[in-house]
Amino acid sequence: MRHPPLARGVEFGALFFVAVGGYALLGSPGSPIPVLLVFGGLALWWLRRQPDFDRRDLWRREALRPALRPVLLTWAAAAVVGIGAVAVIRPDHLFDLPRESPWIWLAVVIFYPLLSVYPQELLFRAFLLHRYAPVFGTGWAAAAASAVAFGFAHIILGSFWSVLLTLAGGWLFARRFQRTRSLLVASVEHSLYGVLAFTIGLGDLFYHGASITR
Repeated sequence: MRHPPLARGVEFGALFFVAVGGYALLGSPGSPIPVLLVFGGLALWWLRRQPDFDRRDLWRREALRPALRPVLLTWAAAAVVGIGAVAVIRPDHLFDLPRESPWIWLAVVIFYPLLSVYPQELLFRAFLLHRYAPVFGTGWAAAAASAVAFGFAHIILGSFWSVLLTLAGGWLFARRFQRTRSLLVASVEHSLYGVLAFTIGLGDLFYHGASITR
C-alpha cells in the first residue's frame, strides 16, 4: 500500500526527531550501540522486502575504487584542518587516545566501522533516502533531510559540536551515497572521519567512553 507524502513526513519527524529527542531527554540511558544495531537491523529487514529497492546498493563493491580519490582528498583536507584546530583549541587532547590508550584506540579502529558506522549508514542513508523519497525526492533535499536527521541524532551526546560536525558529515555521506549508490563507499568514508576524530582528540565529542581521564 502506497503512503501519501504527508503521512511519510509525519513518520519521518516522529522517528528521527520525536523518538530521538525523547531518548535524549531520558538521559540517553546505556550505550547507544545496541539501539543502533536493532534499528539498523530493522532497516535492513525492511529494505530487503522492498521490490523497488536495489539490493546492490547495500554494498556495490565495484563503486569503491573510482570513489577513493575524491573521498581521500576531501578526508586529507579535513584531517589537516582537524589536527590544526585541536592543536590550537585543545592541545592537551591532541592524539590523546592512541597515546594514552592504544588498545582502546585499536579496538575503535576495528569495531567502530562494523558496530556503529554500517548500521548508521543503513538507517540514515539507505533506509531514510529510500523510504522518504516520496517526501524529499532523490536530490539535495533528500540529502539535507538525511544530514539533519543524522546530526540531530547526536544530540544524545549533549554537545553542540557533535551535532554540528555530524550535520556536515551527514551531508557528505548522503551525497556520496546518492552519487555512488554504494553503502560500502559511504561507510568507508564515514569510518575514515570517525577514526580521524577518535585519533586526533575529538573522540569525546562522539562517544563518552573515548574520554581520557587525566
